[in-house]
Amino acid sequence: MAAATPAAATGRKIVTEFPDVPGMHGDRRANELWYQFDEVTMYKSSRELTDAYIAIGNLFEGDFERNVLAKWQALSKSPEYPENYARFVSPAKDAFAVLSRAQLDVFDAYYRKRGFGLASAFIDFGQGVLFDPRRADVQSEVHSMNGNPPRGYHTWHAYMRAMMLLGVDTERWAAITRYNALAWAIQSVAKPNLRQVNPPLPKATVTRLAATWLPRDARRLDLDFQSFPYPEQRR
Repeated sequence: MAAATPAAATGRKIVTEFPDVPGMHGDRRANELWYQFDEVTMYKSSRELTDAYIAIGNLFEGDFERNVLAKWQALSKSPEYPENYARFVSPAKDAFAVLSRAQLDVFDAYYRKRGFGLASAFIDFGQGVLFDPRRADVQSEVHSMNGNPPRGYHTWHAYMRAMMLLGVDTERWAAITRYNALAWAIQSVAKPNLRQVNPPLPKATVTRLAATWLPRDARRLDLDFQSFPYPEQRR
């Protein structure tokens, strides 16, 4: 079967065909989403996206994870937040717009904008139940957040908040930031191995975490992401 191509490149609304991948485990669509997401945003990023990364990296002075997290956490603790963070990231608005478009194009290739499909893909991502042999070359066969402990959920929240405050696809990121937080909470419990098939969490656990995290708005999640590396139990 021919390899799937993101819908943005083909004109199709939703990808319906997927390449055969022997040894893959977990939801086929979710596996393809995260595989293509990494292809587009990391391993085979366009020149335009690479330039956007450079602009954002210059803004945060280097390290894409540690510096972003440290700067966002510092500014978000100020009484001037979120206005101070909006001012800080405003010079890179065009770069964040490029990043937003690249990421949302991949999401929209595999899931509809409304519905629980994308949230489910984030849930599987957090559990570490998506095993994809195509990532054996980078020793990360499981589609989940890398790092021990993973720092990327915090960094992504900081990026999402920047895009929201700059008016870049605000409504979309307001929804997705909840999925990101839920995946963080789930991975904090599951602690999956990134090189082997992992068992799913009990459905009751996932349901409880979804009920806890999905209703939270961005300002509440700002407070939650002050906790590192795992969520703090808040009322």
